[in-house]
Amino acid sequence: MERPGAPDNARRYFYVSLLPSLFTPALRRWALAENTLVPSATFQTQPSNLPTADNIRDSILEAPGFGIHFSDHMAHIRWTLDEGWHAHGVRPYGPLTLDPAAAVLHYGQEIFEGIKAYRHADGSVWTFRPEKNAERFRKSARRLALPELSDEDFIGAIKALLAQDHGWVPTPADAADECSLYLRPFMIASEAFLGVRPSHEVDFYVIASPAAAYFKGGVEPVSIWLSSHYKRAAPGGTGFAKCGGNYAASLAAQKQAEAQHCSQVAFLDAAENRWIEELGGMNLFFVFKDGRLVTPRLTDTILEGVTRDSVLTLAKDEGLTPEERSISLDEWREGAASGEITEVFACGTAAVITPVSELVTEDERIRLSAGGDNAVAKRLRTKLLDLQYGRSEDTHGWLTRLV
Repeated sequence: MERPGAPDNARRYFYVSLLPSLFTPALRRWALAENTLVPSATFQTQPSNLPTADNIRDSILEAPGFGIHFSDHMAHIRWTLDEGWHAHGVRPYGPLTLDPAAAVLHYGQEIFEGIKAYRHADGSVWTFRPEKNAERFRKSARRLALPELSDEDFIGAIKALLAQDHGWVPTPADAADECSLYLRPFMIASEAFLGVRPSHEVDFYVIASPAAAYFKGGVEPVSIWLSSHYKRAAPGGTGFAKCGGNYAASLAAQKQAEAQHCSQVAFLDAAENRWIEELGGMNLFFVFKDGRLVTPRLTDTILEGVTRDSVLTLAKDEGLTPEERSISLDEWREGAASGEITEVFACGTAAVITPVSELVTEDERIRLSAGGDNAVAKRLRTKLLDLQYGRSEDTHGWLTRLV
């Protein structure tokens, strides 16, 4: 056998996946250093002794809100420098035990994802493009110096959790009911130490929360506040990663937005303070009267949204011309005034697609001159939801069955 370090990627995968008996701690460290992903293992399940009573759960599912209630179990995988990923399991949902010196509490070394489980009319449960979330999770992990998790383990953890908690997936009453089970995979640095270096101990979890529509108004247009002082991200930073620090950095601006009776915050670039980037938790799209659908191009300051990517694909199906490029605040203002821009909408896993009625700044309110009926946003929204809930054919192969 060739010594570790010599084989190419294909042979490294052979060693890791087909010869597990050879996968010693030393080889595991080598594989991790080479970004070789360890294949998934069987999840051991410890059922809860005190599951939520059916009548209480049913009452919760009738009006779940968003992010308020949680299912009975959580999935977990442990990582250490010597053993890599191990101890795959599903256990009762409950508080975590962390040392006060845990690295995540002091240095913010953590990442997360957001994904949903949908109940179809036949009772089956599906999720939407989980491999894209898994891929983004690895990109976030690399940026935060955390270990990377394979698709098999990422999706396997979701499936293992849903095998126990599929009863927590709400059943839509009709096509207007956007209830789902919101899934939150996250990874935290759990080693107890005070010192600035990557943690040698990491824990990955998946928890689940039944959810109604993110915005109480449903598909009603929302007002957006433009942050002229605060910046969400800067070049070379963590803007493209889904980590808590990015969201914490947006909260002061979000408080400003609430004071102005706005639902979300739009951020400009940090370098020139003129280019539209994204909202605190959503990507932006602009519909032009000639059929173009423009969204800010991806940079290392913008999160690569799964819904964003899906909208770009679905737009082509609808005869629109997707365009990824820089768009300035001036272009938004002038396009809205001239009628060149006919719609603006935001998109994300939680809120799906939400029309934007106006951009509020310290000096002005930018509204579309024609008012707009948000026809494109509504059409794309319906197309996406019908696909996710199994009401239309999955021609792109985006759905993965969980139960």
